[in-house]
Amino acid sequence: MTRPVLIELFYDVISPYSWIAFETLCRYKTRWNVTLSLKPFFLGGIMKETGNHPPAMVPNKASYMIADLSRLREFYKVPIYLPEDIFDVMFKKGSLSAQRFLTAVDMKNPEFTENLSRVLWTRVFQMAGKEAGLTNGILRDSLARIAAQETKDRLTEFTKKALQHGAFGAPTIVAHIREKTEVFFGCDRMEPLAHVIGEKWEGPHPNVSTCKS
Repeated sequence: MTRPVLIELFYDVISPYSWIAFETLCRYKTRWNVTLSLKPFFLGGIMKETGNHPPAMVPNKASYMIADLSRLREFYKVPIYLPEDIFDVMFKKGSLSAQRFLTAVDMKNPEFTENLSRVLWTRVFQMAGKEAGLTNGILRDSLARIAAQETKDRLTEFTKKALQHGAFGAPTIVAHIREKTEVFFGCDRMEPLAHVIGEKWEGPHPNVSTCKS
């Protein structure tokens, strides 16, 4: 078997489109010959450095996003429901603390990163830690390290790395194919991703049979 293709997913739990990309890649990570590397980064930093603006800040984009996510929720079977206080969540509360918490867990207990990322999209991060299966000891240690310089540095490192790959939003997917890198933005680039890595795209639910009796 050829060497697995490294796929890096740069994401922020404040991004609903990141959730779709995350779940799709998790579904395919054992079907494709790939190594999936989860890279939590800070979307706010990406937006600032690139001069980009979240869809919710542009009225027409915000209206489209609401309808779009409703369609994608059904298509990908990812339970995305935007909170009523979406502006407070995105612009006042933000995701920095959640991303630092996720980073702190990933640095010492990466076996929890996938599950914690998943529940962070639907829970505040203190509750998410328990739901993701973290022990009280790991939870206390990770919460205590949110403000640690090493945690801040790690989150900054992944954010800068994403910028170096040309990231301007989330999710950003980077496939390392031999000596070449292919960068994709958004959750709807899975079929082209499959094409460039030489794998088969079987739709958003590869484990569900589409055969009709």
